[in-house]
Amino acid sequence: MANENAKRAAEEFLAAKLAEESQLLEAQLNEQAAIALGPTVWKRVAATVNSQCRDWNAVTNEQTLSCRETPLGDLRILCAGRTYQMIVHYDSRKGFVTIKNSARPENEPDTILRIVGYSNGTERDAHLVRSTSEPVNLDMLILGHLRVLAGLSRRAE
Repeated sequence: MANENAKRAAEEFLAAKLAEESQLLEAQLNEQAAIALGPTVWKRVAATVNSQCRDWNAVTNEQTLSCRETPLGDLRILCAGRTYQMIVHYDSRKGFVTIKNSARPENEPDTILRIVGYSNGTERDAHLVRSTSEPVNLDMLILGHLRVLAGLSRRAE
């Protein structure tokens, strides 16, 4: 009986050790994916911002929102007739995308998103998450910021 208990305890130990090693490997692979795919995620962010600005301007039939790339590679969005601006910055060393919107209320912090890697079953991919590791709906996030920049509420009512 004692022999079986020792065997069961050793099996539990091995299972826990393998699970821990598996988690460490998964974390390492996710980190590598985030670093390698960070520029791709940034391109998706830039494409989304540019697309939203183009769509907005198409509806208004004027250049309401202007989106320009700064010499540092950031995106700067201005709204016609308003003094506010929105800057979208990519920090490739830290894997962060920061959205600074001067039209937002003073008590709201800048939006800081982190690029994280994950397994999609067959390969690795990367996406943006909030501080709570919650994946970001990029279209809705950018639209909310553009609405605030234009002087509207964050959400349509």
